[in-house]
Amino acid sequence: MEAIAAAQFGRHKLLHLVRHAQGKHNLEAEKCGDPLTSFEYLDAELSPLGWQQVRNQRKDVCSSGLLKRIEVVITSPMTRTLQTGIGIFHGEDQGLGVAKLKSGDEEITVNQPRIIAHELCRERLGRFECDKRRSISQYQCRFPAVDFSLIENEHDNLWKGGDEIETHEAVRARAMKFTKWLWEREEKEIAVVSHGVYLQQAMIELITNNLCYPLHNDPLSRFKNCEIRSVFIFNESVIGLGSDAFLMKSSNCGRMRISYGIEQVQIKDSAKDNASVEELEVTN
Repeated sequence: MEAIAAAQFGRHKLLHLVRHAQGKHNLEAEKCGDPLTSFEYLDAELSPLGWQQVRNQRKDVCSSGLLKRIEVVITSPMTRTLQTGIGIFHGEDQGLGVAKLKSGDEEITVNQPRIIAHELCRERLGRFECDKRRSISQYQCRFPAVDFSLIENEHDNLWKGGDEIETHEAVRARAMKFTKWLWEREEKEIAVVSHGVYLQQAMIELITNNLCYPLHNDPLSRFKNCEIRSVFIFNESVIGLGSDAFLMKSSNCGRMRISYGIEQVQIKDSAKDNASVEELEVTN
């Protein structure tokens, strides 16, 4: 796969996009459909089903060989994404509130890539309490395996209460800024743990503008909880784009598939796969 990509696209990166596992707010929204504006769902944690999804995905990324390839994990600084990222890519109980994640009777002791928190890949900001983060000091104490050094503000100064909410256009612009930051990093294979609305808006922006090559049959559909989808981004020199460009899509090659079968990962989830972003804003 790497050799094929290098030959056809030149310099490239492979991103593995992960939506967090089911959170308690997702479960509540599925039950009643009410907007999650209650303080009860502030920075929601994973549900029991969410933890099972993490365990299943942990086994898949280990058995497929994907974990050995990941050079760094970038995660949204929210409890549900931190729990998902650590659970899948480290598999350890580091203040997660559950037993160590194991494969059979043997604890998994494989590659543990560096995990870095970044605010640019947070969920759509505003209105919902589940999208308001806690202080960085709280996260640092609870998740010592994560590097929070890129987050400048101790407290959340991005989330706004009331009816104010980030527009989809603003989310897409933020996603492009984040993707450019990823492109400028030295790693070639990166996992990103984020949220449903954010990931869908990012894919809409990248695909409709021919800025990536998705390795998924239906890349614009809603991400399921704990689902992983992969996408190539490429060097602008392949088609002679201007110096301001940082990614591209080649339209002359057939669809490729990841050799270690990450597309075949199946996570049982009760989300409505074909629902619009607006219908699922409260299940992010």
